Amino acid sequence: MIVSISIVTGFQEEIREKVIGFGSHIQISHFDSNSSPETEPINKNQAFYTTFQSVEGIKHIQVIATKAGIIKTDNQMEGIILKGVSSDYDWSFIEDKIIEGNILQIKDSLRSKDIIISKLIAQRLKLKLGDSIRMYFIGKEQAQPKGRKLHIAGIYETGLAEYDKLFVLGDIAQIQSLNKWSPNQVGGFEVLINNFNDIEEISEYVYKNIPYDLDSKNIKQRDPQIFDWLQLMDMNVLIILILMIVVATINIISTFLILILERTSMIGLLKALGTRNYSIRKVFLYTSMYLVLKGLIWGNIIAISFCLIQKYFGFIKLPQESYYLTEVPIHFSLLNIVLLNLGTLLICFLILIIPSYIISKIIPVKAIRFS
Repeated sequence: MIVSISIVTGFQEEIREKVIGFGSHIQISHFDSNSSPETEPINKNQAFYTTFQSVEGIKHIQVIATKAGIIKTDNQMEGIILKGVSSDYDWSFIEDKIIEGNILQIKDSLRSKDIIISKLIAQRLKLKLGDSIRMYFIGKEQAQPKGRKLHIAGIYETGLAEYDKLFVLGDIAQIQSLNKWSPNQVGGFEVLINNFNDIEEISEYVYKNIPYDLDSKNIKQRDPQIFDWLQLMDMNVLIILILMIVVATINIISTFLILILERTSMIGLLKALGTRNYSIRKVFLYTSMYLVLKGLIWGNIIAISFCLIQKYFGFIKLPQESYYLTEVPIHFSLLNIVLLNLGTLLICFLILIIPSYIISKIIPVKAIRFS
C-alpha cells in the first residue's frame, strides 16, 4: 500500500510539475483572447505586475508572448509555437531539462536571436546545437510570411511530447517586432505560486485584482483533460488499497481462528476457573494485534527501503514515450504513511471484534473434554 501511494503520488507530482513548468500556475491574458497563440497585446505597466510579488502565496510573476510559426529546413518543416520570454523569466524548470547548451541570456536593451528547441524537434528536423535556422510567421494583416534567422543556443527535453513538439523558447522582443508591438506591450503574464494546493484560492484573488478587460485562468482550467487524467489515478490507488485490506482481513481472521482453535482447552479451563468471556477475548485480541503490529513494522521497513532505493537510484525504468518519465517516480509523504498505518491498525482491530465472540460460545466442559 505504501509503494502504491508513493508511486501514484510521485507520478502525479512529476507530470503536474512538467505541465506547470510550461504554462505556470495562472495565466493572465486579454479578455478577448482565445486559446490561439495569437493573443491581443497587453500593456506591461500594470499595477498588479509589482503588487502581486508581495502577495503571500505568490512566488513570481513574469511577462510572456506566444506566436505560431514554422521552422523550415532544406528538406522538412515543422509547425511550432514561439514562446517569448523577458529578463524576468524564471528558468528553474527549463534549466533542469536542458540536455545541451544553456538557458537564454535575455536583456531588455538588446534583441536576442538565440532560441531553445526541444530534442524532439531537433531530431525531426535533424538540427543540432549551434545551428542557425529560418523561422517563418504570418500576422493577421500580412499577405506574406515574415522570416527570422535564429540561433539554437540550447536543447531541452521534458518527456511531454505534446509540449516538446510545439514549444520553442526565445526573446519576447522578437514577437514584439513581428507583431509591431511597442516594448511595453506583451502577450500576457504568468503567475507562479508556492503551494499547488492553494491554486483555487490564489486564482480567485488574482481574478478579482486585475483590470476588467483582462482574464485569468489557472492550469486546471487551461488543461482540464490532463488533471482529470491524473485525478483518475486516485481511483486506482483506492482499488489497490481495498484489495490489500480484503486480503489482509482474510489472513488476519484465519490466523485469529487458528489461535482460538489451538487454545480451546485453555479457554475452557479459564472459563471453569471463573474468567469472564471479555477478559479472555482481550487476551486473544492483544495477541492478534501484536502480530498485526509486527507485520506492519516489517511492511514499513521493506516498502520504505524499496522506495528510497528507487527514489535515489531509479533502478526501475519506464519508456518515456508512453509514461512521459524515464523511471518510476517516488513521492514520500510522512502524513500518508502515518495515516495508512493508523488506518490499517484500526481496521484490523475492528474486524477482529466479531470473530472474538466465538470465545463466548465455547462451553467449558466440552472444551476440557475435547483436550
